[in-house]
Amino acid sequence: MDISQILEAVKNQTITPQEAEKQLKYLPYEELGYAKLDAHRKIRQGFPEVVFCSGKKDEYLIEIFRHLYKENGEVLGTRATKTQYECLKAALGGDAEGGKPNLEYDEESHILKIEKEKEHIGKIVVCTAGTADIPVAKEAMQTAYYFGANVEEVYDVGVSGLHRLLGNVDRLQDANCVVAVAGMEGALASVVGGLVSCPVIAVPTSVGYGASMHGLSALLTMINSCANGISVVNIDNGYGAGYIAAQINRQSSVSR
Repeated sequence: MDISQILEAVKNQTITPQEAEKQLKYLPYEELGYAKLDAHRKIRQGFPEVVFCSGKKDEYLIEIFRHLYKENGEVLGTRATKTQYECLKAALGGDAEGGKPNLEYDEESHILKIEKEKEHIGKIVVCTAGTADIPVAKEAMQTAYYFGANVEEVYDVGVSGLHRLLGNVDRLQDANCVVAVAGMEGALASVVGGLVSCPVIAVPTSVGYGASMHGLSALLTMINSCANGISVVNIDNGYGAGYIAAQINRQSSVSR
């Protein structure tokens, strides 16, 4: 049944509102030919679909953003280039005046978004081992913030100067979730995991010298951590870490 049939069935009391809600969670996607937009992902998962911008043709990206913005009133795009931002800005507008969406781009995280005002709850801390890890951390931070979390950033607190991390332990221990971003040998996640009671999302980055193997060394360190409560996402996957952290934060905030 489509939406009108479901609503009519509820009106006629042939199905219950609870049954209708269950069916609405699995409605078909919006077919664009080159993309199938999951417009009801927010109903199923709590967060709307996100656009991976890298490699997409300009005309595809414009229509995807236009459709998702119409559906949700906001859109988040990851791994976007400044050229894509300029293209979308020309097509959709760059400010809220005259009803145009307020399109924003962050060159460091490569996040491209149209964001509506919302309440931000809980607390996530995103920390990095080094300054070179900040672009990946920014992707995590921007993602978690977009999905309604309060986010604090603690940068350059790697194990080569452990006192820097210890000086921020109170901030870490007060969080619902910590995202630990590190390249090189990736030891930061293990140290953080041993200091906090909340879940830790470890993000290996491709930062490092030859034997770091573009982040593989950090990934293996994090996977093999002896600290409890650590989960690991893919190399440089700040978005994935930010998404999971936002889910944890939301559940933790609701349960309190």
